[in-house]
Amino acid sequence: MASNTTPMPANTGFDLGRFLRRNGLQVGIFSVMLLLWVIYFVSTPAFRQGNIYTALMSTVPYWGIVALPLTMLVIGREMDLSFPSIMAMSVTTFVGVNLATGQPLLAFAACLLTGFAVGLINGLIVVYIGIPSLIATIGTQFFWSGMVQVITNGRSFPLNELRGTAFRDILVGNLFGFFPMQMIWMILVAVGVWFLLNRHRFGAHVYLIGDNENTARLMGVPVNRTRVLMFAIVGVAAAFGGLLNAIQISNFFTNLGDGYLLIGLAAVFLGGTSVFGGVGTVFGTFIGAFIIASIQPAVVAIGWAGFTTEVIYGLIIVLSVAMHTILRARIR
Repeated sequence: MASNTTPMPANTGFDLGRFLRRNGLQVGIFSVMLLLWVIYFVSTPAFRQGNIYTALMSTVPYWGIVALPLTMLVIGREMDLSFPSIMAMSVTTFVGVNLATGQPLLAFAACLLTGFAVGLINGLIVVYIGIPSLIATIGTQFFWSGMVQVITNGRSFPLNELRGTAFRDILVGNLFGFFPMQMIWMILVAVGVWFLLNRHRFGAHVYLIGDNENTARLMGVPVNRTRVLMFAIVGVAAAFGGLLNAIQISNFFTNLGDGYLLIGLAAVFLGGTSVFGGVGTVFGTFIGAFIIASIQPAVVAIGWAGFTTEVIYGLIIVLSVAMHTILRARIR
């Protein structure tokens, strides 16, 4: 006997509630950025001019490019405090190879290889010796920073010979005459890290390790290899970010990377990445980086003392970690 019940049509429309539940963190941080920008635009004339946005897109990638893979590392319940010294050490290699060969492309490859190698060393120390990453990378930060001083004898090196070359234009030139190439590179790095985290099994392994390492091992995840590779990826990103900085200012200073640690970490935590691992998004860090970068010019435009920004950065880190701690306790 035929049924008179009419089948309900499948709901193929956009489900706003489900979207917000799944992406609430990203929506929240994006909303915060929009609100801040409206406040800046209304209250400070500086944010009504295009120059400040060009400046942000030119400078944020120096450390934002590192913050993106650092997000992946923190999701995996690790930490790298040595990336400023990896920047300096890698660009030291670039300068040395470029001076010796006159081949910037070869020097570029050597720079990235140095970053990879130093990051790999960090990972090997943490994974196979068993030193907590927080302690290990504090040590390597001092070690590589000292090595830079020893190798260069504390000297700076001009990179003026790269001016006007296609190599420099591709890395730090202006697309269409006004859009900084640094920003293009940061977007590409963001897409690459997003793909690894969300569309590749490597990212699935990272989330599993951050959530519960023992469970990840039982599921057959190559935990040690994944953890080491996370450090190596951060090393490559640090080398690239440092090189962009040096080429942009046409000079290499041995203190390259100083001041990037605090703002890099602030961007990661503000973007919603949990220091306890297993939670975090590339989009959140990307937006967080621009929120952090906007604070200093906003503070100066308002008329506050410039060092007030460090107070704000510190508060952001503490409050972000506190929020995740409270949420973690409630879930349990």
